[in-house]
Amino acid sequence: MDTNIKKLHEIKKALNAKFFERENEVEGILVALLSKQHMLMIGPAGTAKSALSVELAKIVNGTSYFQWLLTRFSTPEEVFGPLSLKDLEEGVYKRNTATKMPEAHLVFLDEIFKANSAILNSLLTLINERLFYNDGQPMEVPLMSVIGASNEYPEEGEGLEALFDRFLLRFEINFIADETNFVSMMKDEGEHIEIPTMHLDDLVQLQNMTNKVHLPDEIYETLSTIRRELQDEGIQPSDRRFKQSLSILQARALINQRESVQADDMVILENALWETLDQKETVCTIVRKHSQDVLAQRLSAIENEANEIYDSAVRDQSTEAGMEAVQKISALSTELNNLKEQNVSRTTEVDHLQKQITSLKNEVESSRMDTAYYGETNEKKDENGEQRGVFFRM
Repeated sequence: MDTNIKKLHEIKKALNAKFFERENEVEGILVALLSKQHMLMIGPAGTAKSALSVELAKIVNGTSYFQWLLTRFSTPEEVFGPLSLKDLEEGVYKRNTATKMPEAHLVFLDEIFKANSAILNSLLTLINERLFYNDGQPMEVPLMSVIGASNEYPEEGEGLEALFDRFLLRFEINFIADETNFVSMMKDEGEHIEIPTMHLDDLVQLQNMTNKVHLPDEIYETLSTIRRELQDEGIQPSDRRFKQSLSILQARALINQRESVQADDMVILENALWETLDQKETVCTIVRKHSQDVLAQRLSAIENEANEIYDSAVRDQSTEAGMEAVQKISALSTELNNLKEQNVSRTTEVDHLQKQITSLKNEVESSRMDTAYYGETNEKKDENGEQRGVFFRM
């Protein structure tokens, strides 16, 4: 195995250990780096968006890194650099770009949809064309990837559609769901994990290797089928977006230590082919249909069904609804056990989902706990009121 690919695998493993329930986003960041594409993370404050991005500066040595929090009042000087007073005296309108975005390899822009018109045009050109116009002269920039973050989607009519389109990869982030992971996060159990590093030259080599990953004809044919089915649903990603998507398929294959793209690599397109929030579910369904095998599709369906059952139980806090939800989730758990026996080589996948739905079941049970039966301190009692064990919520 190539040393750099092995190192990439170690980096991915360490990041997943450090950041709980961020496997998709970790993979997305690495795919963005290898494919030289841009990635957007959308979610509430406090979901590790900036913490994940800051790791970029630590992972790749020898790079220039720029990070900025945008507001409605941000100025071009903050992002692109101040005007050179010396040049201004000579009538030259030139910016000093040192330590600013035009000289960075990796960029993190927080609250990116707060970008105002004063910086928007230059930002769009820089992100898309890797050019910065300084005193009217185009300057090539070393930019590889921009990681953008926002607490919310841009609103219609704000003129931010073009900026949103610049991000090929888009991920929604939520709070940690599993209680065990939440407790581990609270205890800082991942805080002291040391993330392996690589040099900029190593990253460039991996990017070159990404470009050489083979794309079989069946992948192109499947992409054409996905495009047609999306069009039938009134969803039409641009030709440019489909073309750019080839690079993220190659990057995902390389991360998984393969020299050729496989059908399951296309699952990442569920984060690339939707334009509006109401398209997201349809895109996910169509992409997964063509990128997952029968087991993966069933696991995905079970996950969606468990979440729907849980959401219904949250809305209806009655004891009857809780009991029904527990029974349905238990039935899904039984099905997972059967799938595990039938697919021994896929135990890890099944166990991961089993853990998730067990957590949902525990949540529903805990919310319906009868204090007269369990006691105020969660101590389980028998019919005579004697303590016979302690109830721990997992």
